[in-house]
Amino acid sequence: MFVDSHCHINFEGLIERLPEVLENMRSHDVTHALCVSVDFETLPSVLEVASNYENVYASVGVHPDHEEAREPTVAELIELAAHPKVVAIGETGLDYYRLEGRSIADLEWQRERFRTHIRAAKVLMKPLIVHTRASADDTLRIMAEEDAQVPGGVMHCFTEPWPVAERALAQNFYISLSGIVTFKSATDVQEVARQVPLERLLIETDSPYLAPVPYRGKLNEPAYVSYVGRFIAQARGVSEAELGAATTQNFFRLFRIPAPHGV
Repeated sequence: MFVDSHCHINFEGLIERLPEVLENMRSHDVTHALCVSVDFETLPSVLEVASNYENVYASVGVHPDHEEAREPTVAELIELAAHPKVVAIGETGLDYYRLEGRSIADLEWQRERFRTHIRAAKVLMKPLIVHTRASADDTLRIMAEEDAQVPGGVMHCFTEPWPVAERALAQNFYISLSGIVTFKSATDVQEVARQVPLERLLIETDSPYLAPVPYRGKLNEPAYVSYVGRFIAQARGVSEAELGAATTQNFFRLFRIPAPHGV
């Protein structure tokens, strides 16, 4: 039994065939999914999916890479997070991967947006979903400055080496691994997969992106988180059932969701 802790099933390619996507989850023993917000403009579709399906949850946030998106305020995030299916704030964080002629100093708006999300999460005591790409030092620095360890959260789609994971774990964050862990070249991520304490590990698809082997290069969907879980179980030398049970329990604990009977 698995849970997809981060997906975008409101995106094109998945939303049009949502009943099939959810049935595929069931057939792959994936019981629940968290549909993650990337901006206010598409948030209504996230909330609609979560409202219509009992086993789908939602977050509220504006992605650091969405420069043209409407800028959130702490008050707006708090208000929108009152929806009963919203269990987290984000995704938020920093992304310095595509500077496009700008300097890191020019991205102060990203850092301020990140701080806004952390402050809202602290008021709400809802966990943060953190995206970091080519920006680990600044991401962790701002988390420390804003005391993000309360309420904590998850470093989603983690691709950094183990020392960065250790620093995030020390700030009360979980580590979530995506289909990237199955890629042959992803040696850093595979090392993290072996070393993260099992009680602090989550798995995800980030669908419709980053499909794991054997679907690499194709449209991803929540059902395929089972391949992520299977790969990590083999890497750690534990059973698929143990890995699935632990990451499922971690999901419900982190996002403060009452666990279904038997979990």
